[in-house]
Amino acid sequence: MPLNIKVGDTIQTKKKHPCGGDRWLVLRTGADFVIKCEKCNHQTWISRVKLEKSVKEIIVKE
Repeated sequence: MPLNIKVGDTIQTKKKHPCGGDRWLVLRTGADFVIKCEKCNHQTWISRVKLEKSVKEIIVKE
């Protein structure tokens, strides 16, 4: 069952980005996601399968 991740949610990953940040803002959802590091603003495309394996916590947008 896929995780319920929506645009605008923030996710915390198990491993840190090279800049030291581990929180990412979700900009696009679907088979692939576009996520942006909240510390250095780096954007990247990632597949749903790879993202779901690396998620530690989902911080839902209010």
